[in-house]
Amino acid sequence: MIGAMLAGAIVGLGVLLMVLAFAPPATNRPGATLARIDLERSEQRQRAGILAIDPRAASGSRWMHDLGRRTATSLARSGVQLGQLRSDLAVLGRPLDVHLAVTIVSGVVGLFVPIVLGTVLFAVGAPISLALPLIVSLLIALLAASVPTLAVTGQARNARRDFRHVVGSFLDLVAMSLAGGRGVPEALQSASELSDGWAMVRIRDALGAARLRGQTPWSALGALGEELRIDELRDLAASLALVAEDGARVRESLAARADSMRRRELADSEGRAGESSQSMLVAQLLLCVGFLIFLMYPALVGVLGGL
Repeated sequence: MIGAMLAGAIVGLGVLLMVLAFAPPATNRPGATLARIDLERSEQRQRAGILAIDPRAASGSRWMHDLGRRTATSLARSGVQLGQLRSDLAVLGRPLDVHLAVTIVSGVVGLFVPIVLGTVLFAVGAPISLALPLIVSLLIALLAASVPTLAVTGQARNARRDFRHVVGSFLDLVAMSLAGGRGVPEALQSASELSDGWAMVRIRDALGAARLRGQTPWSALGALGEELRIDELRDLAASLALVAEDGARVRESLAARADSMRRRELADSEGRAGESSQSMLVAQLLLCVGFLIFLMYPALVGVLGGL
C-alpha cells in the first residue's frame, strides 16, 4: 500500500512538472510580466556575450535548449531568479538553458534507473520490497540533479579566484598608463588590450560595449562585477566614479587597491598551502597506520592461531 502511494505521488509530481515546463500558466500581473521581460532581455545579452567569447557554448541538441528555456521561463514566472547560479554560469561562460536541461535529464535518469532495476529484480522473484526502490530512486534523483550545480559552483569559485588575480594585474596596467599621461577611458581600454586571457577578454568586451552604448567605462565595470559577482570590480567601478576627474588621485587609488589585492591573494595562497599541508599530513598518517597493520597482521594471526 505504501509503495503504491509513493509511486502515485512520484508519477503525479512528474506529470505536474512536465505540464508546468511545457504549458506554463498565463499570468496577467503587469509587474510579473515586466520582470519576466527584463529577465529575458538580460539573459539574451548574457547569452550573446557568452557566444561571442565561445561559439561552442551553443552546441547541444535543440530539444535540450527548448527544455532549458521553458524551465527558465517557468522558474522566472514563479519568482525563482537563480541569481547565484546565473552568476556562476556567467563566470564559466555557459548558457543557463543547457545547464537546466542537463540538471533535469540527470534527475530523471537518476529517478527511473533504480525503479527499473527494482522492477526487474521483483519480476525475477528477488526478495525485495516495492518501497525500497522508490526511496532509493528519490535519493539518487536528488543527488544526480544536484551534481551539475555543485560542479558549476566549484568551478566558478576557482574561476573567480583567477579573475581577481587578473583584476590586480589590470589595475597595475591602468596605473602605469595613467602615469604615462593617458586619460582614464584610454588607460582602461589600452590595459584591457594587452592580454587575450578569458578574464581580460570579458573586461575588454564590457568596455567596448559601454563605448558603443555611450556609457562610462566604470559603469560597465560595475555592471560586469554585478553580473559575475566579483566585489573587486564593483569596488573599482565605485572608486573610479568618485575620482574620475583627477588622474593623479585615480592613479594613487588604483595603486593602493592593487597592493591590497596582492596582499589578500598572498594571504589566501598561504591559507590554501596550509590546508594542503594538513591534508598531506593526514594522508601520511593513514599510510603509516596501514603499514603498521600490514607488519603486525602476520604476528597477530600466528598468536591467535596458536591459541
